[in-house]
Amino acid sequence: MALHFGADAVYLAGAQFGMRAGAENFTPDGIRAAVQFAHAQGAAVHVTCNTLPRDDEMAQLPLYLELLDDAGVDAIIAADLGVITLAKRYAPHVALHVSTQFGVVNSAAAAALHDLGAQRVVLARELSLAEIAAIRAHTPPELELEAFVHGAMCVSFSGRCLLSNYLTGRDANRGRCAQPCRWKYGLTEFKRPGQVFDITEDERGTYIFNSRDMCMIDHLPELLAAGITSLKIEGRTKSAYYVGAVTNAYRHALDDAIAGRPLDPVWQREVLQISHRPYSTGFYFGQPGQYTANSAYFAGAEVCAVVEGTAPDGRAVLTQRNKFAVGDTLELVTNTAAPVTFTAQDLRDEDFLPLESVPHPMQRFTMPLPCKAAPLSLVRRKLPAETVDIRLECGKIEKSRT
Repeated sequence: MALHFGADAVYLAGAQFGMRAGAENFTPDGIRAAVQFAHAQGAAVHVTCNTLPRDDEMAQLPLYLELLDDAGVDAIIAADLGVITLAKRYAPHVALHVSTQFGVVNSAAAAALHDLGAQRVVLARELSLAEIAAIRAHTPPELELEAFVHGAMCVSFSGRCLLSNYLTGRDANRGRCAQPCRWKYGLTEFKRPGQVFDITEDERGTYIFNSRDMCMIDHLPELLAAGITSLKIEGRTKSAYYVGAVTNAYRHALDDAIAGRPLDPVWQREVLQISHRPYSTGFYFGQPGQYTANSAYFAGAEVCAVVEGTAPDGRAVLTQRNKFAVGDTLELVTNTAAPVTFTAQDLRDEDFLPLESVPHPMQRFTMPLPCKAAPLSLVRRKLPAETVDIRLECGKIEKSRT
């Protein structure tokens, strides 16, 4: 989905050394297959080795790095000086990128990492646009700068949190964060055991650590002007629909920014159609105002079907993801243009018998679409809870809902 909808590179993890240990991640054969698949489409694969491993884990690293080198991986994303040193030795044909987990917040650190062999640094999320521009001005021009533009934010400094370790024994710095910052907390007084008080008077409770999600789709020209080389979208542990839709929006928005065209509001609306918390612009315009009152997610749409191909009669062949019926209002999402609204009609099963609905998971069927749609195009249905109004005030994205 990432490649189909316009990503120039994808980042992923193997079974070890990645900051998403809870995800399924890639086997050695899976990494090789991913590299071949991406390279066939002119895209790159970056593999995360960005945990802070202990000595017993480091002993396993050389063989893993040799695997990545042999598989043709384009870059290794590292966060530890020991890992960086071993990567240069055991994966000499792979570019070195320094993870946001390293916490690069100044030009001296960025330049030092370049001297150590880094081709790119992924900057700390806590930097403003002005600070990024200063780093760009005082670092070698061949050093690439990457920054996060969309996805979950952390209340700690670039993921260096010990709260998960303390409360659950799961080390966030080795990819096992339980996200206790999303939990609901209260206040107790020592002489009143068993009595828990909300920290605020909000009847819903208080989520004192809870972050909004980041969304910078309105500000890509400013990011480019500050010297950012690569825009990073959080995609691991997200759904295929999330990855496809958000990549599609940023691909078109970036192309507009590079060409000097104003952002089409359709791509602003697109980031509301994926599952997300309330949006913020992070630290780019000063203090982020990133905290939100609860941990709820919102989504403006759900996927009903994915296009597999085209039947001999020109109808689209699809597989079902959520039930829908004849007469429902749907949208077709392709990688070539804005979403197109249409009415579901003339549904047929694999024997070309008419269907009133497609109720079964992964059910295969055909239907006419309003325009040509390549495989992996999406058919979705708007959800009633979300409106599409989005506006920018003081650097913070706000949305109205019904």
